[in-house]
Amino acid sequence: MPVVRGIDLAAHTGMNTSTSYLGMRLAHPFIAGASPYGYRVETIRRLEDAGCAAVVLHSLFEEQISGAVSPFPDRSEYPFGPDDYAAHVDRAKRAVAIPIIASINGHRATSWLSFAPLIEQAGADALELNVYNVPAEPHLSGADIEAHVVAMVRELKRCVRIPVAVKVSPFFTAFGHFARQLDEAGADGLVLFNRFYQPDIDIRTMSMSPQADLSTNAELPLRLRWMAVLCGRVRPSLALSGGVAEPHDGIKAILAGADVVQLVSALLRHGPAHVALMRSALERWLEWHQMVTVDEARGAVSLKGTADGESFERAQYINTLHSWVG
Repeated sequence: MPVVRGIDLAAHTGMNTSTSYLGMRLAHPFIAGASPYGYRVETIRRLEDAGCAAVVLHSLFEEQISGAVSPFPDRSEYPFGPDDYAAHVDRAKRAVAIPIIASINGHRATSWLSFAPLIEQAGADALELNVYNVPAEPHLSGADIEAHVVAMVRELKRCVRIPVAVKVSPFFTAFGHFARQLDEAGADGLVLFNRFYQPDIDIRTMSMSPQADLSTNAELPLRLRWMAVLCGRVRPSLALSGGVAEPHDGIKAILAGADVVQLVSALLRHGPAHVALMRSALERWLEWHQMVTVDEARGAVSLKGTADGESFERAQYINTLHSWVG
């Protein structure tokens, strides 16, 4: 059921689909993740009119702020520099009633973090730090990389007062321990996960061939697993990002423990109106299970009530192997 300019039409059904994320109360769990829809105020309005509960803007990259590298030499392809980005946040906030979450993408704890207060001053309701790092130095250990990211989160939390969500990859040696470190560093939310883009090789030109394919729900199980592991065990809000293509995928995310579900590929494939389908399907599912709030379903299929999580995971692994009938 859509939201029209901030008016929650679900109020007439008696169904409470509201959720909390980063201290914000949202009409429902489905928000627009960082995507090209965030480039223009007009498309941000489309997301709101279609019913998105909040919008994460496209990322501003560390390299653009520091000036060390220019990955976007043609400004027509990426028209926002640091000051432009802050101005865009301000325009977006004035144009819509739903929360606007800004995004910065980086991997080094350097002076670029000092730009974050300008985003806060521009009116962003929260900030998503997308930590995208592919360690290519053999001398760096897993512990070194974790310590570096945790230090970056601490520094960012010193720079701003608005909530900070940290979007990370799943490729850490002990992700549960790393999540706890981010919690202790002050992260207000964890976003599971950013997508690890892997280039192909063009054998004709003997060069790397970058490709950015849209996600499918084949990517969902990894996210469900860690969502279920972390639910009820860490303080930050939990957002699931990646692999939510159809309404049943969003319901699975909530059952695993997600406070919100970020939609990107599904909106790019089907358009902003797809969020209304996601929400109405959730409402029907809740009604079918005689639930009146999302909170009743959240984390119902998680490990928060499991005394021995490792044994549970081993049992699931063994059951999976034995499930093949061939």
